[in-house]
Amino acid sequence: MKKIIESCSPAETEAAGAALAAYLSDISPDSLYFVCLTGDLGAGKTAFVRGFSSVLSPESRVKSPTYTVVNEYRKGAVPVYHFDLYRLEDSEDGLDSIGFDHYVQSGHCILEWSEFLPERPAGAVEVRITKKGDEERLIEINC
Repeated sequence: MKKIIESCSPAETEAAGAALAAYLSDISPDSLYFVCLTGDLGAGKTAFVRGFSSVLSPESRVKSPTYTVVNEYRKGAVPVYHFDLYRLEDSEDGLDSIGFDHYVQSGHCILEWSEFLPERPAGAVEVRITKKGDEERLIEINC
């Protein structure tokens, strides 16, 4: 699936994330999802994750994991792991040090700043969020 969404607000960006999670749940309910987000600072990546997690981990409080690298949301049947790779200086060693492979094998993973990921697993979903104005965003989804 390739989809382009025009968002005019953070709420619409969240809705796009929720729509992706619902779509993945419908087409592949027993799979673990790996979603790679790219976009400039302030593009709306965390808003997208809030929407995504609202479907897979309802009532979880989503915030950027900038200083912790990963936040875990465990209010759904399968955990959602929300990564921010921006601050990892050596991505490969940094990911190994936090047990990245364990996360990938045990829950849904959604990564902000995924361009710092050395290698993506097969079947990864790519989401690019581009700022078009103060609140307008162009969201490109490839899965």
